[in-house]
Amino acid sequence: MNIAQHNRKAWDKKVDESAVYTMAVSKEMIEKSRNGEWEITVTTGKPVPRNWFPNSLKGKKILCLASGGGQQGPVLAAAGATVTVTDLSKKQLEKDEFVANRDGLTLNTVQGDMTDLSVFEDEVFDIIVHPVANLFVENISPVWKEASRVLKNKGILISGFTNPLLFIFDDEEDRKGNLVVKNSIPSSSFDHLTEDELVEYINAKHTIEFGHTLEDQIQGQVDAGFVIAGLYEDDFGGSRPLDKYIKSFIATKAVKLNID
Repeated sequence: MNIAQHNRKAWDKKVDESAVYTMAVSKEMIEKSRNGEWEITVTTGKPVPRNWFPNSLKGKKILCLASGGGQQGPVLAAAGATVTVTDLSKKQLEKDEFVANRDGLTLNTVQGDMTDLSVFEDEVFDIIVHPVANLFVENISPVWKEASRVLKNKGILISGFTNPLLFIFDDEEDRKGNLVVKNSIPSSSFDHLTEDELVEYINAKHTIEFGHTLEDQIQGQVDAGFVIAGLYEDDFGGSRPLDKYIKSFIATKAVKLNID
């Protein structure tokens, strides 16, 4: 099956259902961003440190990668950046367009796959913001390589991703408050499903997700030409049982360095 096409439809469905990561930022937040009081997240709740960004975003070209939903892109545009938002889901991009029209912002939206940024030329962006999203692709190496290609030398990649420990537990039991180890890493949503369960899962338009190793997440960036310059962890805010024991999300700041 075409995983990207399936996940595009699944995210359109999430928009229709008003899922949390499809809720656009408020007009008040845009006004604060225009006045220099801005922040974004690439994980769940913890803001990206401001010192991960340049002192001023004016004139900076930022790609919000797999980042539709009217959240990061409009805030960064209001803060003065020249912003392009790309996402698989057209309905997610419509959220960014809604905020831009509502609040008089200029930003560009491009529907596409995070593993293929061929619509963009080499070394055109100063910063890439990539919130938790690469769990929706089976192979994340192309994501890092494409990000490196379109970033300028010394450009910044700010990424959020899942701690693979999140995926070793039975998701259904986890939501009941029980931590039951079931999966190995790497993993996928299809692991342990019977043929009938697989058909039901696909027909329900659930997102297809993959648990990637930390090596693929972090060393994968290094292999693509990045140096890791910052890291922090985040969790579900206490709403999931794993929060009592470990953080389920990681954010990294990486800098592209061309070495001749």
